Amino acid sequence: MTRSTRAARLHRALRAPEATRSNALPAGAWWLWALGLATAASRTSNPLLLGLLVGVAGYVVAARRTDAPWARSYGAFIKLGLFVVGVRLMFSVLLGSPIPGTHTLFTLPEVPLPDWAQGVRIGGRVTAEQVVFALYDGAKLATLLICIGAANSLANPARLLKSLPGALYEAGVAVVVAMTFAPNMVADVARLRTARRLRGRPTGGIRAVLQIGLPVLEGALERSVAVAASMDARGYGRTAQVPPAVRHTTNVLTLGGLLGVCAGTYGLLASQGAVYGLPLLLVGLAAAMTGLRLGGRRSVRTRYRPDRWGARAWLVAGSGAVVAAAMIWAGGADPQALHPGVVPLTAPVLPLWPAAAVLIGLLPAVVAPLPPSSTGFKEQA
Repeated sequence: MTRSTRAARLHRALRAPEATRSNALPAGAWWLWALGLATAASRTSNPLLLGLLVGVAGYVVAARRTDAPWARSYGAFIKLGLFVVGVRLMFSVLLGSPIPGTHTLFTLPEVPLPDWAQGVRIGGRVTAEQVVFALYDGAKLATLLICIGAANSLANPARLLKSLPGALYEAGVAVVVAMTFAPNMVADVARLRTARRLRGRPTGGIRAVLQIGLPVLEGALERSVAVAASMDARGYGRTAQVPPAVRHTTNVLTLGGLLGVCAGTYGLLASQGAVYGLPLLLVGLAAAMTGLRLGGRRSVRTRYRPDRWGARAWLVAGSGAVVAAAMIWAGGADPQALHPGVVPLTAPVLPLWPAAAVLIGLLPAVVAPLPPSSTGFKEQA
């Protein structure tokens, strides 16, 4: 075997295949990847690192999203992030900030407040330090929203519902309906606006919005009724008989485990709780998984073509976990690099090691299956 032949075989083995029903990534892998990026964003206020995280998420979405309705929601999350940054800046300018500053940008007329409102002001002096601090703070929250938007654009909600344990199937249906309502409504609005434009009717203004709103709401209601009818036809809601002791134990383990997961996640996201966050998260996960396994005995439903976690799915989920772990480690080793100071006002510097760790998040753009090139394949549960 020649060297060129071996290289060609290696290239074919490493090249990502086209996505089909059998090799499409599980929705959980995309969510774990996105949550890893979001955790990394919560550990820094450096705008350069935050911008790099947004760029990584955007590149993966552009390279691996399909033409499904939920895949078009990424732009809405970007607009929402920009809106959050604008609101944060507006509140900082109008209501002031506890951040001291010496570089005055302008001064607004200050509204006099009663004595019981000490510590609160409306208007007054606006400094560059408080504006930069508000910009960093808003950019962090915007990056979190954009990372979650990436998961919404890449993960099929129906496949995520299929992967849920039987004990959470009822709650998962409500979550999936809520997640799919907004993308489908956006698609309906775009379809109706295109139809009005082809008929020569205006698409802007209050009158056009009112004429478009009723068909959109009617379509959403029809889809909800169709989903309810299909669930009823498939016997949804049937449960098996379980002893009361097992049912009570399941409730205690599931509720306690989920509370532990919430507290542990908060500890990981907050820099002050990194010590207890991981142990509490692991204990909560163990208790919740035990409770969900016991609770699954009540469910009599079966899974058709269950998702399988292959090597590519683990690589996608693991890349997000590596980015989060590296950012948490960098926060303990060099916190000044992840949190540039605003008093005194200094220009942020891009730290090399955290930036290199963020680039690991690009791995899904290489290993994840390619979106289908034709319309013959449609992602379904």
